Amino acid sequence: MKFFVDTAEIDQIRELNDLGMVDGVTTNPSLIMKSGRDIKEVTKEICSIVDGPVSAETVAPGAEDMIAEGRELAKIADNIAIKVPLTWDGLKACKVLSDEGRMVNVTLCFSANQALLAAKAGATFISPFIGRLDDLNLDGMELIADIREIYDNYGFETQILAASIRNANHMSEAAKIGADVATAPAAVIKAMANHVLTDKGLESFLKDWASTGQKIV
Repeated sequence: MKFFVDTAEIDQIRELNDLGMVDGVTTNPSLIMKSGRDIKEVTKEICSIVDGPVSAETVAPGAEDMIAEGRELAKIADNIAIKVPLTWDGLKACKVLSDEGRMVNVTLCFSANQALLAAKAGATFISPFIGRLDDLNLDGMELIADIREIYDNYGFETQILAASIRNANHMSEAAKIGADVATAPAAVIKAMANHVLTDKGLESFLKDWASTGQKIV
């Protein structure tokens, strides 16, 4: 499974990229706001760091304006994936932009029917929002499984990009189900390394090593 980091913070992206833990980046208007930077400026810098897709989101409500914004965002770098919402206008924009050979990430997906429409419209990525479904006591992972089954049934090439990831368990569950990509905040990706038994074992090893009085260097 590919890891995308869901942030517009350059330091976080650099750290994970240097470790080989980033295959792409997703941004949205809220993350751009938090960065406090100009969308084109910060997106261009992100694209210079990461080789994989960098999602930049349109904000217009209508298809024609979405298409215009998408074309403008695509000028930033070759690895831009244009994000459009899963609305009827968003699907229209997806079709036009994907037919032009651009990567398109259709976001805010909450049903298998929506995912099917996005694949038919030529989406490169479909972004089902796991955490927001869980917030409503619905099973976000069940949605991932349903989309996986539908896409496999018909050979759709649209990649399932599990989004709204809240914790490390979401990452492993999405991987087991077969999501192609998961996008998560940097803190969630780093938390995947944590385990209480690892900490306990390391503490024991270091205590025993200290008692030997030895040094390696």
